[in-house]
Parts: sequence; C-alpha cells; structure tokens
Amino acid sequence: MTPRIEVVAIDSFMVRLFEHIDEANMPWILAADQRLRAVFGERLVDLVPSYTTLLVQFDLAPGEARQRILKALDGLRPDAGGAGRHHEIPVWYHASVGPELPVLAARSGLSEAEVIALHSGRDYPVFALGFAPGFGFMGLVDERLATPRLSTPRKRVAAGSVGIAERQTAAYPAVSPGGWNLIGRTPVHLFDRERDGYSLLHPGDRVRFVAVERAEFINLGGDDSPLEGQA
Repeated sequence: MTPRIEVVAIDSFMVRLFEHIDEANMPWILAADQRLRAVFGERLVDLVPSYTTLLVQFDLAPGEARQRILKALDGLRPDAGGAGRHHEIPVWYHASVGPELPVLAARSGLSEAEVIALHSGRDYPVFALGFAPGFGFMGLVDERLATPRLSTPRKRVAAGSVGIAERQTAAYPAVSPGGWNLIGRTPVHLFDRERDGYSLLHPGDRVRFVAVERAEFINLGGDDSPLEGQA
C-alpha cells in the first residue's frame, strides 16, 4: 500500500490508500479514520471514509494539514479491535417486493431458493454511505449474483427494498428512484432522525441479511404492498 494525498479543494484532501475495491481494504480504512480524527482533533471539519479513500476537510493551512495526514499514516496498521458493529437485517425475499428475484435466478441458472441462500449466506462489510441518507453500499456478493443496474431506473422504489447492482448490495432507507435489481424487502428502518447518528449503518459495519417469511416480516412492521406494477 502506497498512500497518496490528492488535492480536492483549498480546505480538503483525498487520502487514497488503495486503487481497487476489496473487502480487505476496510480494516485499513477504519484504522486511518481513527488516526486522522486523532491527529486533527478540533481542526477536522469532516471526514468521509469510502471504498479506497478518505476525504479529509480541515480548518487549518493546507501545508499543516498535509503534515498531519502524513503523521496519521506513518506506521499505519489495521486495528483488529476496531471493527464496526454487526447487524442482522431480516428480509422477506419475494417477487412481489423483489421483482428481479426470479429474473436473477433465471440469469444465473439457480433456483430462487439458491439465490436467497447465497445472498443471505454471508456477512457484507459496509463500504460507504451515499446516494441517500442511510444508504449503505455493501459487498461483495457472490459472483453468480452479480448483475448490472437496470437500463431504465424505476421512478419509485419502496423503502426497505433490498437490491443488487454488479457485486454490491444495499437496502433503500426511504422511498426514492432507483435502478438496483430488487430481490426482497426489509422492515428495518435504516435512517431515523431520532436515532443517535441517524443512520443504522456506518462504514466498517458488517451486515448479515436473514431470510424471513411474510408473516414475520409483517409482524416486524414490514409493508408487504407489492411494488408498483407487480402482483
């Protein structure tokens, strides 16, 4: 790993640790996040970790900011105890709320049950938050589940919809447009203004999707209304 410091604005640098997305990046990203917060202290305006980079916005001279970044990165090592939280998120996998479930199964040569087992059979690190408040980009899904975004995004995706795009997976925290391939829906509120930190998920957290039946989904507060255009 050869970190690079890239100028983004007069008060912002991008710290690039890696060139490619990989689950193994996250312990390093989290360690850098902790180090940067420590060395900048009150002079840190914002710090946004992502797949391969950290965006650092600061309130001091750029030269001094660069020196603080170098200090933070000196001798950087992953912190085995610095992992984020683990979440189990229940999902009702069904074509009425996840219309691409049968499509993805047919495309991959798997049964719907096998698709569900693959998607829910492992933990996913949260790489980054974006697109909408509380929207966590997670991965990497099994290569057999990888599928491109829809050529024409939907105008309305229901809150809680769980989808796949390429080798990433995510759940929509609120009603919004979207082009991910939907395979199910969760009753979990991913963004809540009453929650400390607002978002349930944060970079470095790990998520395990847990398949549940419709009755349990409804009992947990889920909305089983079919997606528009689905029966």
